Amino acid sequence: MAAGILTGSDGRVLVAQRPEGKPQAGAWEFPGGKLHTGEMPLAGLTRELQEELAVRIVLARHLVRYSHDYPDKRVHLYIWRILSWSGEPRGAEGQSLAWVAVKDLLAHGLLPADEPVVKLLQKESAVNSATVESCWQPSADG
Repeated sequence: MAAGILTGSDGRVLVAQRPEGKPQAGAWEFPGGKLHTGEMPLAGLTRELQEELAVRIVLARHLVRYSHDYPDKRVHLYIWRILSWSGEPRGAEGQSLAWVAVKDLLAHGLLPADEPVVKLLQKESAVNSATVESCWQPSADG
């Protein structure tokens, strides 16, 4: 499986709702999908985002790779941060999309397999906020 983290200019992250008829229908997840046999993760993610969101990856950075055990299967996930894309994301396969603040992702009903990514994004967000605050904090002596 490969998934992409698309972050809007306001810092919110794009999630997609699993459609009826698929396992865990109604749950939310980061956009992406299954890799074809022999397909490289970024190539598969590029294909999936074109199919699901009608966007083309321009620039991506690998974020993390891990495995998650469900009761009936183990999934291997390759997660990419999509730094730049062309096109306006839309539910090209009829799925609902939502832009969600990083701090609200866990409460949004994401799949359990996505929780490690959410925690990583929350840590990144906290570090970035602390860095900005320390860089822009006015000095006491003016």
